[in-house]
Amino acid sequence: MKALSLKQPWAWAILSLGKDIENRSWVTAFRGRFLIHASKNFDVDGYDFVLRMAAEKRVVVPRATEFERGGIVGSAVVRDCVQASASPWFFGPHGFVLQGVQSLPFIPCRGQVGFFDVPAPADLERVPA
Repeated sequence: MKALSLKQPWAWAILSLGKDIENRSWVTAFRGRFLIHASKNFDVDGYDFVLRMAAEKRVVVPRATEFERGGIVGSAVVRDCVQASASPWFFGPHGFVLQGVQSLPFIPCRGQVGFFDVPAPADLERVPA
């Protein structure tokens, strides 16, 4: 199954805060379900943005040291790749439009750049693509 590595807190925001766009500098033709990999890196500036977005929704955000990192944390479906969006999560220049988000138990895994292949977790065997 394909996976995509994201820095925290962005992976958490997809799973817990309704982040519906994954911003990238590159275009993808990939469509379908992929695993969300939380990289070991942390985006400090992104954390400030996520805190502001969470405050608007009254959602409690974990402390920076509490985010799961270095493994699979969930899955989602890439529905489209756009260059503009009304989503407050869109920064561009390209956005992968996400839907069908699901949390998964943490599975340690090394990340890679771009979409990469990993064996599908047993939890996804019953999930429709």
